[in-house]
Amino acid sequence: MTEDRAWRKSSHSGGSEDSACVEVSLAHNALVRDSKNAAGEVLTFSTSAWHAFLRRS
Repeated sequence: MTEDRAWRKSSHSGGSEDSACVEVSLAHNALVRDSKNAAGEVLTFSTSAWHAFLRRS
């Protein structure tokens, strides 16, 4: 499911390969994962929940 999606690294990351950050993939829903563990667990949010999160950030 996550392999065929485009991922974008957070603009709040430190900029180096070893800095802690997250990646997000936006398609039919929002998926969030640890950029250093791309094969690890993924959080899934509905589109409406993701937009609500962004409004509160």
